[in-house]
Amino acid sequence: MRFLVRDRLLGIGDDYWIEDEHGRKVFLVDGKAMRLRDTFELKDTQGRVLVDIHQKMFALRDTMVIERDGEGLATIKRKRLSLLRNHYRVSLVDGTELDVSGKILDHEFAIEYDGELLAVISRRRLHIRDTYGVDIVREDADPALLIAVTVCVIHLAQKEREDD
Repeated sequence: MRFLVRDRLLGIGDDYWIEDEHGRKVFLVDGKAMRLRDTFELKDTQGRVLVDIHQKMFALRDTMVIERDGEGLATIKRKRLSLLRNHYRVSLVDGTELDVSGKILDHEFAIEYDGELLAVISRRRLHIRDTYGVDIVREDADPALLIAVTVCVIHLAQKEREDD
């Protein structure tokens, strides 16, 4: 399953659609401006909030939290002891951990669970300017969660670059 994301800096207050491979709108990323913390909502085409994404307020390192229906779903932060700067850890509430690694700012990275590929984020194979693809490899994967993870790691990497 492939989703197409128009490349833009993910600033707070930015809203943009994520389309399927046929150009149909599937998800809306709704950036919330005027908040104390970085906040996004991932909505379906009817405007229903599928997941909330926000920055964790009191954390030693930049951390994003994904919630569904007010319940915690995942926490994302840069891996602490990684030689690679672009390596993030996603901790799901059930104890499962996902690894995100690659060239995040170039939109060339992968999301894996226990060495198994879940999704590939890439702009290399696309001929559409300023667009990157999110290819979800596993049929049983949660597309909304993987899109939310993608939004989070790109946002965290951009913030880290701005802080340097």
